[in-house]
Amino acid sequence: MVNEPAFVDAAGRSVRVSNPDKIYFAERGFTKLDVVEYFVSVGDGILGALRERPTTLERWPAGVFDGARLSTRQDNRGDAFYQKRIPKGAPSWVETARIAFPSGRFADEVCPTELAVVAWAANLGTLTFHPWPVRRADVDRPDQMRIDLDPQPGTDFADAVRVAGEARALLHELDMDAFPKTSGGRGLHLYVPIEPRWEFTEVRRALIAYGRELERRMPSQVTMSWWKEDRGEKVFVDYNQMARDRTIASAYSVRPNPRATVSAPVRWDELGDVEPDDFDIATMPARFTELGDLHASLEARAYSIEPLLEMADRDEHDGEPAELPYPPDYPKMPGEPPRVQPSRARGATGAESSP
Repeated sequence: MVNEPAFVDAAGRSVRVSNPDKIYFAERGFTKLDVVEYFVSVGDGILGALRERPTTLERWPAGVFDGARLSTRQDNRGDAFYQKRIPKGAPSWVETARIAFPSGRFADEVCPTELAVVAWAANLGTLTFHPWPVRRADVDRPDQMRIDLDPQPGTDFADAVRVAGEARALLHELDMDAFPKTSGGRGLHLYVPIEPRWEFTEVRRALIAYGRELERRMPSQVTMSWWKEDRGEKVFVDYNQMARDRTIASAYSVRPNPRATVSAPVRWDELGDVEPDDFDIATMPARFTELGDLHASLEARAYSIEPLLEMADRDEHDGEPAELPYPPDYPKMPGEPPRVQPSRARGATGAESSP
């Protein structure tokens, strides 16, 4: 039986929540209303992460249940999906930003300007918000360089924390700093505020140079290989997170796992003492009340990426490839090496393929 709707006050605007008792996380017993109220409880934080940014909605309208899966480009029959265009019937106060995909096609994406937009999207089943690293005023020049430390099989969150320490030391050498957060899973995200002077290709090139230097310093722990078969038990620096239309789950987003963990901003001095499961929709509101938004000062200073672009020039002078592979759904990019899995490339040349 469908429940009567509930109404939630989102910073002065009343937002209707349909079927509020619908179970969204069966293992924990969390309902749709619990999710909406969670977002309101961390309102300044989630809005700070999304405000004026084109945002893709990751919608789980049936909730998270055993066997639930996300639709992909290859198979759209999943239980959840990414919404890259504003849903039909959106209220007039839900604003948009026009963005261009790598294919050259355009879309009007949700662009949150007030907390009610977050609550409205949560009512539609949005658990994870994926904001672009740009503002609506200039959607072609990122104002954040996002470093995704992604532990590969055989590694875990503790490995990402160890890499993060060296990652920060390298940033300090470049007169830069970052704001860390958990991914909500095993990884870590480091956000570096940058001057919005460079286009996506240039910021991606800067991140490649940064990742290569980190790999040189920690060769047994860090990899820049795009191909999973070559990564080993290391932490992957996902440089393609700075390609156009690639996004990272925002701070305070809920992740679609049985525990309903959230992507949590953390202090550098507590990184070694926390675990991703410490942060979920039940525990984060009290933490937010106590500490406030740890990313509130993210925009207090914007850094130049010139030192990283100079590092990229030196790498290329020393023989490093000027480009690395893009994701498979992107058009072929200038100077990009062949998108061929290494074992297949070796097999094609007569060499023995990897097992």
